[in-house]
Amino acid sequence: MNRWPEADSPFAAGGHQPAAAGTNRPGPFDADAVAALRARLGLSQAAFAAELGVRQQTVSEWETGRYRPRGASARMLRLLAERPAPYDASPPPAEPVRANEEPA
Repeated sequence: MNRWPEADSPFAAGGHQPAAAGTNRPGPFDADAVAALRARLGLSQAAFAAELGVRQQTVSEWETGRYRPRGASARMLRLLAERPAPYDASPPPAEPVRANEEPA
């Protein structure tokens, strides 16, 4: 089972490259990959930073390309990349009832 983003994933486009030939483990996250992961998870920079145990400023610096995540932060990003994206499982809205009709 492949635990890393597929080639058609938004994280693959310039995101992370294999660390070594023949491995499935992604290499370093670049600015676009960090921003795409945060967007996919639907988190603000502050919430994303809290998930990773870093400052919001650190996330901002990663997303602008000033710095790249490394060490424990890079490992946490790989773990977050495995998390499924949130979705809205709420039922569709009910049809409005008109004044002179009885509800179904």
